[in-house]
Amino acid sequence: MNSRERVRAAINHHQPDRVPLDLGGTEVTGIAAGAYARLRRALGLPERPPKVSEPYQMLAQVDDDVRCRLGINTVPLQLPVTIFGFRNEGWKLWQLFDGTQVLVPERFVTREAENGDLLLFPRGDTSAPPSARMPRGGFYFDAIIRQEPLDQVSLDPEEWVRQVCSVYADEDLRYLESEAKRLYEWTDWSIVCVFGGGEFGEISSVPAVGVPYPKGIRDPMEWYVAHITHPEYIKGIKASSRSSAKSGCATPSCSGRPWATRSTSSMSAAPTLAPSRAPSSRPACTASSTSPTTSG
Repeated sequence: MNSRERVRAAINHHQPDRVPLDLGGTEVTGIAAGAYARLRRALGLPERPPKVSEPYQMLAQVDDDVRCRLGINTVPLQLPVTIFGFRNEGWKLWQLFDGTQVLVPERFVTREAENGDLLLFPRGDTSAPPSARMPRGGFYFDAIIRQEPLDQVSLDPEEWVRQVCSVYADEDLRYLESEAKRLYEWTDWSIVCVFGGGEFGEISSVPAVGVPYPKGIRDPMEWYVAHITHPEYIKGIKASSRSSAKSGCATPSCSGRPWATRSTSSMSAAPTLAPSRAPSSRPACTASSTSPTTSG
């Protein structure tokens, strides 16, 4: 079995030749950048700074050679944009608290607080209040609650949704189509579609870390309580989110990501739609059905 056949068998409750493995296929199956650097070293692979493609949890982008060496069966399909509203581009060196050198996007901008914590800003905009904090000596960021004083009478679910929810632009959809085609034709890894924001009320989107000045209920604790104290407000948010999901048969983006609301004329900096891997550079391991201990 190749990777795609193995995963398909498992999710259809058929017996695969071995248990499928996932590393970095989603934001909940990723690996911390510091640990990933040590993993590459332990595997005897060339050492290079990991790319932090998910800065909230400081997760590394898993490279093809690691997938091959470990016998990983999955690869993610997603837009190159973070929950903080900036794109994964213009990579620059940055150092973790443990001294590990990593690469972060150019709009990943931090400031040091008086107590040594690191503050991160929505969309890389340092004129806005910081939206996340990494404790001194820590490994990832926590959301900073920036909820403004609430007007309990005029809570507006539409306003909440407008800030963090919209349909994908045509350019985004074309990028996903092109990347899906590339991954399908030039690898046999199982493609995991990571379309952030499709989960209505997903708690990580509530603080709106990619929005400079979030409105409405943005404290996760108050969000949970609001299901009892403000049920119509919560219902209104979910109804409006569903409407965005169905609008134009497009995919929803409910994670405070500004690329989702760009007009066609402002998408000139969209990623290339051409396949980025030539046939001659197809990962050799993807045709292998060997075990994780011998693959690669």
